[in-house]
Amino acid sequence: MSSKPHFETQAIRIAASKSNQREHSAPIYLSSSFTFDNAEEARQMFAEEIPGNIYSRYANPNSTDLILKVCAAEGTEDGLATASGMAAMFGSIAALLQQGDHILASRSLFGSTHQLLTRVFPKWGITSTYGDISDISNWEKLVQPNTKMIFIETPSNPGLEIIDLEWVGKFAAAHNLILVVDNCFATPYLQQPAKWGAHIVTHSATKYIDGQGRVLGGLILGKADLIKEVQFFNRHTGPSLSPFNAWILAKSMETLAVRMDRHCESALNIAQYFENSQDLDFVKYPFLPSHPQYDLAKKQMKLGGGIITLTLKGGIARAQRFIDQLEMISVTANLGDSRSIITHPASTTHSKLTEEERAKVGISDGLIRLSVGLEHVDDIKLDVERALALSR
Repeated sequence: MSSKPHFETQAIRIAASKSNQREHSAPIYLSSSFTFDNAEEARQMFAEEIPGNIYSRYANPNSTDLILKVCAAEGTEDGLATASGMAAMFGSIAALLQQGDHILASRSLFGSTHQLLTRVFPKWGITSTYGDISDISNWEKLVQPNTKMIFIETPSNPGLEIIDLEWVGKFAAAHNLILVVDNCFATPYLQQPAKWGAHIVTHSATKYIDGQGRVLGGLILGKADLIKEVQFFNRHTGPSLSPFNAWILAKSMETLAVRMDRHCESALNIAQYFENSQDLDFVKYPFLPSHPQYDLAKKQMKLGGGIITLTLKGGIARAQRFIDQLEMISVTANLGDSRSIITHPASTTHSKLTEEERAKVGISDGLIRLSVGLEHVDDIKLDVERALALSR
């Protein structure tokens, strides 16, 4: 093609090379290892003098297929796939830091990422400090002589806080820091942090990239020199993605754009519908003008995403009554599914945070995270509206 294809075309048409069977759709390579034509070829591959598959813990045609698609979508140089999203979060940090290093992180993070920073990495002498996105002018004071990395997620889980990627990219460059961005909520279709200066972009591919709640997977994408270090770390620690899961996720990338268009359209519709509900203290969605960072969201995101937060009047008791009255919407800790999902973060995904820690990132007892699925939007609204009425 004479010009660069659009996102949708690349996600469908980019693929690893075909086998001698001339398949139109990629097969599943359920093989733990791969053979060599001779001893010299084996030596060359282990020495990384020539490319090729050696062992599925290192690489597999299915994970290669997935990585090619997602790197093209994110605009990154290289990447690798992991067994879960948290393996990607862990590997993107552990591979690039060492004892004595310091991380500056946005305060609004997924609960398990918070546990990594506050309980796991300190065991190995890697410390962290949180910065509030509401006061980015203060971040200058938080940089220490041993600070090596900035870790952020935007939009944040579950508070939907938006960080200015252009600002943080310039900030990281000015201080010579590695910028890692968790892009799970936005997906590569809605937002590409690398174009704003991110060195590493991570995903829980379990969420929107799969899109149907079937498999676990993670992605670490970014600058080739940094990815080489992460590949070494992961090769020898073993959080490899299974060929089957990689095959599922690569096929799912082909429908990511059309699915996200529907998720976002329905989510905005629902957010607008319930914004003035007498049962709610607040409805938060990046593309609602009432969102505190609406202009910023419009600047760096194509659409507002598939997640809404609803803060119910009546706190945790009301939230639990509401959840128990739902008929169609699933109650589970996942998100990004074709099926709409309700989660109560304070008692589940972020329950290990103290009440004070939850308050600092805007997680009240009455906050509900709604992952808007692909059902008809009127059916989703009806289920929410009925449950709100019955929980009064």
